Amino acid sequence: MNLEAYHIEIIGYSAAFLTTIAFLPQAIQSWRTRDLSGISLGMYSLFTAGVGLWLIYGLAIEKWPLILANALTFALALSILVLKLQHTHRRKNTESI
Repeated sequence: MNLEAYHIEIIGYSAAFLTTIAFLPQAIQSWRTRDLSGISLGMYSLFTAGVGLWLIYGLAIEKWPLILANALTFALALSILVLKLQHTHRRKNTESI
């Protein structure tokens, strides 16, 4: 593939924007409803860790599309993971009563 550097950057920023914005509806629904029963704790833990590693990788190679997209996605994923952990903790406490 013979692309100019600015074309590659446009592709990177476009991919970063689309994959990050695609995550937003799930985050908004989770915040509004607080219903996280359909979200797997294991999957979300692995996903959040993976996004965190992508962020570190982006920082290491100094690629802004990776840094920006993964910083935002990490913040969103971490907020949902925290809600899921709170939901799971509350559910376990009410079941033991």
